[in-house]
Amino acid sequence: MDNILFLLSFVMLFFGGELLVRSSVALALRMRISTLVVGMTVVSFVTSSPELFVSIKSALNGLTDITFGNVIGSNIANITLVLGLTAIVFRINITKQTIKINFPVMFLAFILFGSVLYLFGEINLITGIVFVLILIVFTLFLIKRSREEHTQLSDEDNEKYEKARKTPLVQSILYMLVGIMLLMYGSEFLVNGVQSIARLFEWDDRIVSVSLVAIGTSLPELATSLVAAFRKESNLAIGNLIGSNIFNVLAVLGITSIITPIKMIDESLFTDYIWMMISVIILGFFIYVFSKKQVSKTEGFLLLVFYIVFMFFLF
Repeated sequence: MDNILFLLSFVMLFFGGELLVRSSVALALRMRISTLVVGMTVVSFVTSSPELFVSIKSALNGLTDITFGNVIGSNIANITLVLGLTAIVFRINITKQTIKINFPVMFLAFILFGSVLYLFGEINLITGIVFVLILIVFTLFLIKRSREEHTQLSDEDNEKYEKARKTPLVQSILYMLVGIMLLMYGSEFLVNGVQSIARLFEWDDRIVSVSLVAIGTSLPELATSLVAAFRKESNLAIGNLIGSNIFNVLAVLGITSIITPIKMIDESLFTDYIWMMISVIILGFFIYVFSKKQVSKTEGFLLLVFYIVFMFFLF
């Protein structure tokens, strides 16, 4: 029964994230917020919601290594597995905003996370509040910048607004509530399943959380990015992934630590953190040096190979 619920949790997290994305974007467009802001804020936050629910549930159960492992593993999966597969489907072009703002902020968020973990070995209430405040300031900055650059909605955004307005408000709210419920119960089934698998194969929580849990909670990012790639909306794909990684560190760890302190138990998580930093440095080379503001299909394949190598050394 536990195995069935564990497999069911992946489906629940996927569809829960999908419903939350659709309803959130529809509500945001009703407020005439541009898709640029929606992509970097609303979509990124809701696709990170599985990580948030799983991390809170794990921390409350005293399984803080799952919390850290989930965030680190999800970030590695987003950069290498998800972006790799997406780039293989369609070449990813990089916008000026990603080069000048989004990528540097993600990199600094990773450095901040590692520094706190190395110096204190935990993320407490004060640190969590700081993380969340940084995220709020960054989000407000993005909104302000977008409004200054886009005083009016584009024709494409106006078309999406009209389509969203035709969607009944009750339907959007219902989708959001159902999505939240699926994420809540899906995260509970996933955490319980992880513990069962860890006991069955005598794996520690860290290994399972960095691999299986991370892949499960990254399903919304994978779905969103692949759909964007097939529609040739590469800006949405890269924006969603980088935004999700920023939210994983600042929101997931920040909000979780406000609810309950997160203490690192297994120091091997530092090794996983190093893998995460290597992955983001490689992506940085692809963006700034090798391929002139894009991630090509070849580079996507190399990112995918990196993830396979990481999994090999993990187990």
